[in-house]
Amino acid sequence: MNNLCFDAALRARISRNLALRPAAILPSAGLKRAAVCVILTDDGEGGAALVLTLRAKQLSAHSGQFALPGGRVDAGESAVDAALREAREEIGLELPREAALGSLDDYPTRSGYLITPIVAWAPDQARMHANPAEVEVIYRVHLAEFSQPGSPEFVSIPESDQPVIRYPLLGTLIHAPTAAVLYQFIEVAVHGRSTRVAHLEQPVWAWN
Repeated sequence: MNNLCFDAALRARISRNLALRPAAILPSAGLKRAAVCVILTDDGEGGAALVLTLRAKQLSAHSGQFALPGGRVDAGESAVDAALREAREEIGLELPREAALGSLDDYPTRSGYLITPIVAWAPDQARMHANPAEVEVIYRVHLAEFSQPGSPEFVSIPESDQPVIRYPLLGTLIHAPTAAVLYQFIEVAVHGRSTRVAHLEQPVWAWN
């Protein structure tokens, strides 16, 4: 997949694909609700990119990991509002509610969360700045990077019957839940395919 142009046609395509395939809403079953913001933005040269962050090393949970902006859904808060709030708090990106194009499937994590991914469209040349308390670096990753040959990778582990998903990106391996959300975004929102990801496994070190 060549990198797509960041334009009105792409926004319409993604909005249409998300609307045609309703997201799977899973019961929380004791899991804590969370939301992440899958942010489409420009790459600075007219192409489309997704925003990834490197979490700050001083965080008590999942420190130093690559992630999408996101966190707990507060009491009385919707997943959309939580995702947009986290984007504002973590990377200083102010997005109106109409920036949300739709949602992807809920993803249950081994660490006790049920994540709702919200797909959002950032304006051209949107300014972002990392909140040092939460984020070390902000990355804009070209959409084409998510569809390289052999990417994502699916590997077997003895601890689970389900495959672990991981993306070779940014000189490292990005694992689920982030990898699962990214994969479904490319499959569903970009390509219009009916692909589920809740079964895709996380590495054992992320189970706690």
